[in-house]
Amino acid sequence: MKTRMLGDIEVSEVGMGCMAFSHGYGKIPPERYSIEAIRGAYEHGCTFFDTAEVYSPDLAGIGHNELIVGKALASVRDEVVIATKIMPRGGLGGNAYRTMREHLEGSLKRLQTDHVDLYYIHRSGGVRIEDAAEAMGRLIDEELICGWGLSQVDVDVIDRAQQVTPLAAIQNIYSMVERDSEEAIIPYCVEHDIGFVPFSPIASGLLSGKITTEAKFERRDDVRNWVPQLRRENIAGNQPIIDLLAQYAELKGATSAQISLAWMLHKWPNVVPIPGSKNKERILENLDASLVELTDDEFTSFEAALDECEVYGHRGLGGF
Repeated sequence: MKTRMLGDIEVSEVGMGCMAFSHGYGKIPPERYSIEAIRGAYEHGCTFFDTAEVYSPDLAGIGHNELIVGKALASVRDEVVIATKIMPRGGLGGNAYRTMREHLEGSLKRLQTDHVDLYYIHRSGGVRIEDAAEAMGRLIDEELICGWGLSQVDVDVIDRAQQVTPLAAIQNIYSMVERDSEEAIIPYCVEHDIGFVPFSPIASGLLSGKITTEAKFERRDDVRNWVPQLRRENIAGNQPIIDLLAQYAELKGATSAQISLAWMLHKWPNVVPIPGSKNKERILENLDASLVELTDDEFTSFEAALDECEVYGHRGLGGF
């Protein structure tokens, strides 16, 4: 698989969001299945795996997902890049470094490693970003992390952090139906050699074309019940975008999900999407988006058609 850079960190062009094995998409699979799926992604060429300390069933407890990722990748640790996130529920307190170091030590133990390649702050609410950036710089100096990042932040926060300790990556929501980051955030990241890691790049499955107005999601721990684009009226409203994807999928001998990822890969040199799934086949399909290449003419035509489509439902940077 082709590679891209997140700061100084080299990763596969498409990464893997591992959250669904622990949270957010209903009943989680057996641990053995999850481990096999992650290893299957690695064997398929994926070298970039994303988790977080908070990813656990119903968001109750800490570390369920990190434990799975650690078990799956322990034997190939030197060949992969692992990203995880700190989410201090009560803020960083009076000593940002000490709090972050304590959280990081827990993640290292669960991930079965002596360092984290990319350590994010999982949303920055209640955190003085300059203090956090200084603490991240100390963790880099101690070689406990290789680089750091922020999640769901705007340019002002990114710039303030960048002035203290240069960032490796920003992880924000981004897809064909969530394009807020295109205006200023992604261009800022390009200018400053910061990678941009879109989560929910297939819009929780909407852009796969497989979700219809009759779709029913699991009642417990399934974020799709709350995603505005997946309300029945908004699925119908966004049908022109789904039809456009289907048209190009047929043209390129690809799937709609792959086209949605190929679009952002073509558009930006620093973008590394991390689609998530708990289904082995979908995971490999998403990774193969790296093989789908839009020509400049195809991209220009697609982008022009996309710009004519109205988007129904919006999550934005303040969304979950």
